[in-house]
Amino acid sequence: MSVTDLAIDVTGVTKRFDGKTVVDAIDLSVRRGEIYGFLGPNGSGKTTFIRMLCGLLTPDAGTGTCLGYDLLTQQAEIKRHVGYMTQKFSYYEDLSIRENLDFIARIYAVPDRAAAVQHSLERLGLQNRSAQLAGQLSGGWKQRLALAACLIHQPQLLLLDEPTAGVDPKARREFWDEIHQLAANGLTVLITTHYMDEAERCHRLAYIAYGHLLTRGTLEEVLSAAKLTTWTVTGPGLRELAAALRDRDGVEQVVAFGNMLHVSGRDAARLDATIATVRRPEHEWTRIRSGLEDVFISLMGDAKDNFS
Repeated sequence: MSVTDLAIDVTGVTKRFDGKTVVDAIDLSVRRGEIYGFLGPNGSGKTTFIRMLCGLLTPDAGTGTCLGYDLLTQQAEIKRHVGYMTQKFSYYEDLSIRENLDFIARIYAVPDRAAAVQHSLERLGLQNRSAQLAGQLSGGWKQRLALAACLIHQPQLLLLDEPTAGVDPKARREFWDEIHQLAANGLTVLITTHYMDEAERCHRLAYIAYGHLLTRGTLEEVLSAAKLTTWTVTGPGLRELAAALRDRDGVEQVVAFGNMLHVSGRDAARLDATIATVRRPEHEWTRIRSGLEDVFISLMGDAKDNFS
């Protein structure tokens, strides 16, 4: 793959605050037209990394490019070609939807601004609410406005930081349908999310914890690399069973999922041996394919807190 096929191509990107390393030597390559899931727990360094990519923060170490522009020396150019949707709604609540979009278009010096605003309203289904104040919108409509504002200058890359947090399932699905359509038209998307069903809709994934990149690849590659064995168990007394299993040889995690437990470990033989000691006729055990949540919880167990 040539460098021109990559929207993001960075090596060793590092950021420190007050002597603490919050992003530690991350390498990441994202292909053009790709939806890349950038995952990790709160405080893992995801937002800091995104802000370095879009030119809002300067890395303390590392090199690379974003849309072909140098991460260290061409931050102004990067900002012109990137759309960044922050975790917090950051538009003027006392302005209407149309007025907010017009303001953003003015900042980016968008040609034929009125037409661009109208197109954005129509594309995101906002035309019937264009006069409504942003502060009166529900979470889902605020999300649409934020996405419209990110797109109005026709960026080549979207950086979306937990864009569906607090949004209902219908709005989340509609949002992802739009993201896939944008990617099909050539737009590159880097998105952070805590929803595992959303992560599975990405073309590739990366997972960081405490500033360290722990895994990356397609869904299949991430699941396979974890080498995690998972069993489900149903039946009575699951709370007591969970207590009996925790911290036993070969058991890395015991997690409740509705009316069942997920019991996981990376050494299948040791895990099976421990399970054999607690098997009872009233419980049904089934070995399943480990899911992303199982894998990520396992990875967190190996991660070292960079603030400890």
